[in-house]
Order: sequence, then C-alpha cells, then structure tokens
Amino acid sequence: MEQTKMTVEYLQYLISMYKRILDEVDVGVHAVDASGNTVIYNHKMAQIESMDIQDVMNKNLLDVFMFKEDQTSTLVKALQEGNETKNVKQTYFNNKGREITTNNNTIPIYENEKLVGAVEIANDVTKLERLIKGNITRKGSTRYTFDSITGNSTVMKEVIEGAKRAARTSSYVLIVGETGTGKELFAQSIHNASSRFSGPFISQNCAALPDNLIESLLFGTKRGAFTGAIDQPGLFEQANGGTLLLDEINSLNLNLQAKLLRALQEKTIRRVGDTKDTPVDVRVIANINEDPIDAITNNHMRKDLYYRLGVVTVFIPPLRERKEDIPLLVQHFIKKYNVRFQMNVMGLSEEVRKSFLDYDWTGNVRELEHIIEAAMNIIMDDEDIIKYPHLPYQYRSKMHGKVKNISTASVDNFIQERADIPASLKDQMEYFEKSYIEHVWKNNDHNISRTADVLGLSRQSLQYRMKKLNIKND
Repeated sequence: MEQTKMTVEYLQYLISMYKRILDEVDVGVHAVDASGNTVIYNHKMAQIESMDIQDVMNKNLLDVFMFKEDQTSTLVKALQEGNETKNVKQTYFNNKGREITTNNNTIPIYENEKLVGAVEIANDVTKLERLIKGNITRKGSTRYTFDSITGNSTVMKEVIEGAKRAARTSSYVLIVGETGTGKELFAQSIHNASSRFSGPFISQNCAALPDNLIESLLFGTKRGAFTGAIDQPGLFEQANGGTLLLDEINSLNLNLQAKLLRALQEKTIRRVGDTKDTPVDVRVIANINEDPIDAITNNHMRKDLYYRLGVVTVFIPPLRERKEDIPLLVQHFIKKYNVRFQMNVMGLSEEVRKSFLDYDWTGNVRELEHIIEAAMNIIMDDEDIIKYPHLPYQYRSKMHGKVKNISTASVDNFIQERADIPASLKDQMEYFEKSYIEHVWKNNDHNISRTADVLGLSRQSLQYRMKKLNIKND
C-alpha cells in the first residue's frame, strides 16, 4: 500500500515538473490524441495563438481553429499520414479570426506501433510576416507624384526642382526634414518619376523595428539560422528592381548601419545564417528627421553611411519657413475633406487665417492637415467657414502665449489708482477681475470661446462671471 502511495505521489511530482518545463520553454507545444482532441497546450502556444488555454484543452482542434481552403492542419496531416514534417510554415486563424503564422515541426506519436496522437513544436513568425507584408507597395500602387506636392513658395520650388533632377539617376538619396514635412511624399515622387517606376516601392520605418527582427527583416533569413528560421527574402530582395525607402534611418543601431553600408557599397546582401552573397539592384532612399551633422555628432548615424547615402540630399523646409504656402495648403485640405465628408466648406475666417500665419507649426504640414480635419468634424451643417471656436482645443491652448495679457506695469498702476479708495478686499478683487476679463475679452475681439480658453475657464463659467460682474455680452 505504501509503495502504491509513493508511486502516485511520484507520478504527480513528475507531471508537475513536466508541466512547469513545458510552460517555461520558448516554443509552442500542442499535442492531440488520435481523435484530434487537445491533450497538451503550453503557455507559449497560447501566447502565439492569442488563445485562452481552457478554450483549447480537451477540444478538437478543427472546432477551434480555421484553415484556408487549400491548407490543412499540420497536426491533422500527421494523424492522417503518420509522417513527420520539419520546418513547415503554416498560416491559420484562431477562434476570433486573427491570422497566425507559425513554423512547425510536427511528429506523430506511436505506442506499440499504433498511432495514438501527434505533437507540434511551433515558432511564431506572425510578427515578421506582418512586417514584411505591411511594407510592400506593389508595382504601380504608389500614390504620390510631384504633382501631389502643394507649395508655390520659392524655397519649395527649389526643393521640388532638385528632387526632380535626382529622379533621373539611380544614385542614393537622403531626404532631410522635420516630422510632418512630407518626406515620404517626396520619396514616392522620386520613385514614380524614375526609370524604376514600374518596380516595387517598399517603405520601412526603422524606428518601428524591434531589435531582434531588424536584420532578418532587411536582409532575409536562411533556414536553420536560428530556432524557427525559414528561407525568407528580406526587404532588399523584395525591392529588387525598384526602390527601398528607409524612414528614420538614424534610429538604426550603429552595428546594423555598418551592415547596411556594406550592402550599399557592394550591392549585395547576405541573409542571416547564409554563407553566400546575393546581388540586388535596389535604389535606396533614406529619410532622417534631424540635421545629419547633429545625428553624426550624437552617434545616431555613422559618418561613412551619411556620405554614402547623401550623394543627393534633399532638404525639406519646415512649414514655419514657408508660411506663404499655408493658404494654398489650407484650400487643398479643405477640398480633400469636403469630398470625404460630403461638405461644402469654403475657407477660413480672418481670425483663423491670422492665427495660422502667427503659429509656429511644430508638427508642420501634417499638423495643419489634422487641424483642418478636426475643425471640419466640428463645423455645423449650415456653416461654410471655419471659425476660431471650430479649431481643436490643443491648438487654441498653444496660442494662449501669443495673446496679449495685462502687463505687470498695468497691475502696479491699478494698485496705485485703487489704493486710496475705501473698499473691502472682496470689492477690490471683484473690480480687478472685471477689468481683467474685459481686457482679455476686448483683445480677443469679444469672442467668448477664445476668451474662455485664455482665462482657463469653460464657456459656461465665463458667461456666469460676466453676468455676475455685469459685463455686457453684446
């Protein structure tokens, strides 16, 4: 009896150990019995498939997961054919319809020569697949040309003309500009005006790349290079014959910048885990959102990579340096959102126009477009002019500092003028509050919404105070 008790306890101990080990390994493990019902499903597999373990355990996998018409489950295939498969990529869907891509080793399990189940060891390649698919712009589907660029200022005309000249050759291009100035618009325009216009255009934001996927994504992988690695072309190979845009190139780590430099110089790439080089015919356009000299000084960019990429350098000026283009841009965005929202907005009020010309536009053209879009979401159906109250609160709050308030000298004069007048502190404070509100209200052209923003009050609170202080809102 004691021996039987020890055996049961030992089995429970082993089961606990196995379960802990399965949940700690960095691969997905999914085992089914001969009927296809799940008997083992570890935490990593649940994470890969975005599933709750209880939604999978003891259920038939075909009742839980969905597969494309031309594909079947590798686990089911192992049960049906009894064959082991290695490094098979499989794409399927979980119970919420989310697409999953894994690289699988699938093994049928025999007991006394009888097939009793199958186990699958899976590595997640969903993220890599989505990154690659999301960055490819197929032939002919780029949206922008030089005709898409809005601007008649002298500085913009010079930049556009320089970019058009760059499109005639296959030299690498470095586009420099603050966030929101339209760097990708220029990159696509150069591609579409070049002899490579019929080739692929691939855009990749380098700042969005996780460190453990950067090299694999750019240069591709060789089967067996690491756990779960399959033969996968990188963005360079997929852009062959076309253009590869590397956005925020200064976000790449310096070691990878050195490998990128070698690819640019040799015009070859080597997949991760491979021993041979593959020639590629790719024009690289790189974007950077800071001054290249500052990027080099701050160790954000290698000097030799800058010289290699900057054969042709296009500097896009910020919007604050070409404010004469603002009216043209405003009309362009109003026209765009009139079509999208089925509206008939005609333009801006004089107050809004003046504020736009007085604003610094730290977010550049993109910020201007967002403000126009936000205002057209607020404007009423019977209105056709964007007025100051239609503008988003974030914009109006930034303009506070540009509104003239009462100076310190004015406050001193007020104290001297009122010092000898017998009145309680409450009366003096009410008099000053009334004077201050009237002053700000006058400076804001008697606009209630703007005055409330400057004073840090709601419209209702300001109207209540004005009524209390007998300030006429005519």
